[in-house]
Amino acid sequence: MLAPGDTAAPVALRQPEGPDWRLGDSIASGPVLLAFLETDCPTCRLAVPYLKRLAAALGADRGRVVAISQDGEQETTELVGAYDVTFPVLLDEDLAASRAYDPRSVPALFLVDEDGRIERSSVGFDKAEINAVAEVMLGKLGLQPQLIADPNDGAPETKPGCSSRHLEHGRNASAPAVDPIDLMPQKGPRASRLEIPDDVDPYEYCMSAGFSPYLPVIPPTAERVDAFLGDIPLPPDQVLGLVPPCYGQATVEKVAANAVMAGCKPEYMEVLFPVVRAVCDERFNLHGVQATTHSATPLTILSGSAAERLGFASGAGVFGNVSRANSTVGRALQLVMTNLGGARPGEIDMATLASPGRFSYCIAENHQESPWAPLHVDRGYDADESTVTLFAAAGLTVVSEHTARTGDGLLRTLAATLATVWSWRNCGRAEAIVVLCPEHATTLASDGFSKERVRDFLFENTGVPLYAYEHEGTEGTQLRDNYEEIVIDGMPHYQKFADPSQIMIVVAGGTAGKFSGVLGGWLSGPKGSQMVSYPVRF
Repeated sequence: MLAPGDTAAPVALRQPEGPDWRLGDSIASGPVLLAFLETDCPTCRLAVPYLKRLAAALGADRGRVVAISQDGEQETTELVGAYDVTFPVLLDEDLAASRAYDPRSVPALFLVDEDGRIERSSVGFDKAEINAVAEVMLGKLGLQPQLIADPNDGAPETKPGCSSRHLEHGRNASAPAVDPIDLMPQKGPRASRLEIPDDVDPYEYCMSAGFSPYLPVIPPTAERVDAFLGDIPLPPDQVLGLVPPCYGQATVEKVAANAVMAGCKPEYMEVLFPVVRAVCDERFNLHGVQATTHSATPLTILSGSAAERLGFASGAGVFGNVSRANSTVGRALQLVMTNLGGARPGEIDMATLASPGRFSYCIAENHQESPWAPLHVDRGYDADESTVTLFAAAGLTVVSEHTARTGDGLLRTLAATLATVWSWRNCGRAEAIVVLCPEHATTLASDGFSKERVRDFLFENTGVPLYAYEHEGTEGTQLRDNYEEIVIDGMPHYQKFADPSQIMIVVAGGTAGKFSGVLGGWLSGPKGSQMVSYPVRF
């Protein structure tokens, strides 16, 4: 494979519709990005929209992004049409160009500089590499820098591709065609229309049809859904994400239909859409959350001014039936997960106990009563933004502490509860959210605790005593060689959390009653479910 510093091989290929294209005609006036693709490679199809964004950022120089298809004219033309590609797409019909550049897999990117040398090369999908290529090209052409691959757009940071066609020995050209798989489709089919007889109760029909078999919903009539769509500045067929585990396409229209069923107001879509994007983000791992026997389900935390503007509850009774906005947005997400994701209880959804959060699990942060910066600022967003944060949470464990008058005393009570999340003797893989009531937050702030210091204190003082591991054969004992031994209050413990970042602090709830809460998560890290935040916007 050609590497940085190598001389770029000449390219002279034809386009399905258009004149022949030659590399030498373009590089004299600036860099050119060559992208080798296969039309049926899911990772290649994932990369195409990002190549489109880079081409658009180049403006009049969009022709400097050039795709080289390793497939035939028909398949290539279909790809161009499916993505409305406006930059040159060439046909490597005899794979001579592929052999000359020799990528091990596709997609493969080769940035060729003005001197005809390879400046950068890579294989697979990599957001950091796409942004690095964009920075070089925009800078050399005197254009404003732009972020092409947003880390929070639902696509993975990296993804391996498929073997390059020129390396496929014995490929059977007469094999039946397989429909290509889009990992991030832009458009999806419109929702189906059903006619039911006048003498059929539409509420009972929705339940018997499986839209919501265990709780009645508002029938999603065409008139109701169209009324929602009229207030949404997005086309009905735009895909917000693919909902695991069956990867149904969450189009704007289908999400709106589920929102109608849940009882949402149209204005709540501003929050529900980023919630759907977040739950479809691969980092969140909804596939695992939907199929696990654990009780975890997505908890939505709304942070920022959008909560008050749209009527989301953040004070007394925040986890209860206290607000239409909280209840219906949380319910709409669960309907999307079932109707588009396909996980139904006792089938794919195999939760042993599950939780009431499977009906609705949505809260807002109580900014007015919090002494600290809000959650979305902790997550790297500007103070004037609003975000939704999703966490794969089990049930809420309420912690009563009405006696402690110091931050130290209060936090030790919370630490004892934190030690039990997931399983008492299991350490290192747990994550948790500590929901502090305003009175507890005031106690801590008055005692000089910042939110960061609260997190660090809980990290340093949450552990499982070594005597607990005398009971061999219980969960967690088989992993004790992996645990970090620490001393808490003069006694040896294993540290519960691997890092302070595994503890998140949120202020919510009412101002009367010193009850805070702990929510354990479903595993953590790349193999589990990672907390994901998205900005509130269409």
